[in-house]
Amino acid sequence: MRYSHLFGPVTSRRLGISLGVDCIIAKTCNLDCIYCECGATTNRTMERLPYVTAAAVARELTDYLKSKPLLDYITFGGSGEPTLNSELGDMVRMVKRDFPEYKTALLTNGTLLYMPEVREAIMPFDCVLPSLDAISERAFFAVNRPDPSLDVGRMVSGLELFSHEYTGVLLVEVFIIPGVNDSADELRLFKQTLERIRPTRVQLNSLDRPGTEDDVQAASWQQLRTIAAYLSPLPVEIISRSASVAPMATETQTALLSTLQRRPLTIEEIAQAIGQTINDCAAVLKQLESKKKIISSVVNNRTFYKGIA
Repeated sequence: MRYSHLFGPVTSRRLGISLGVDCIIAKTCNLDCIYCECGATTNRTMERLPYVTAAAVARELTDYLKSKPLLDYITFGGSGEPTLNSELGDMVRMVKRDFPEYKTALLTNGTLLYMPEVREAIMPFDCVLPSLDAISERAFFAVNRPDPSLDVGRMVSGLELFSHEYTGVLLVEVFIIPGVNDSADELRLFKQTLERIRPTRVQLNSLDRPGTEDDVQAASWQQLRTIAAYLSPLPVEIISRSASVAPMATETQTALLSTLQRRPLTIEEIAQAIGQTINDCAAVLKQLESKKKIISSVVNNRTFYKGIA
């Protein structure tokens, strides 16, 4: 069968082996972000329609998944904003009903979460990854170039409301553009807002591929690490390819191992407890696990690490 709406699987930095579902028509979105790797928005709209039908997606997924491929996630995203598809809820419910062995993820710009019908539609997803690139109106228009009817305050309020209703994994991506949304005032607003949202994890990103506008600059890993430190004690992960991992002090590793021998913790809890980024913790946990000093186990879709006495 030839697939029109599936792509991959691809190896994702955030989601492992991910089968993509493109449930929108390129390039239909309510934003025209200056960094978007999909290019300029050609159909900027707020109208929710069945741009791709749930029946069409169901046919392709049913055919593809009949071979029981090894996947970490089935990820809905693609070449526009998936929550503009009015049948998105039907799509994810079909996967949960017919293929419950697979986890589902949603990549979204988060702009429509103020709508109750959108929040209800995406509740079944195991993991939701909304973007949050600006809090102030100035930065919102500079970075995201939204549909004129979009209000940044309402958008942020919708994300906060969703975060308090949602019980799955919430990974909020903050895309940093030097000189545009990284001022002291904007970072202060980011921290205040993210503290209210309380996501599972904050994911800092910057330009990795050519964006819509040629003059968009990438943040250095030093800049991203400084921002991550400022956002502490929020659990922060740097996902930009330009990021590197700093070595963790020996005494910090010793204290970490001592803690894990007493009680199991998630990587988010570890990062908050020792004041390190998730990147730094992940590198050390991988090393400790390879040396058989700790073990990991999954409970309710959360990975816990425990020291071996």
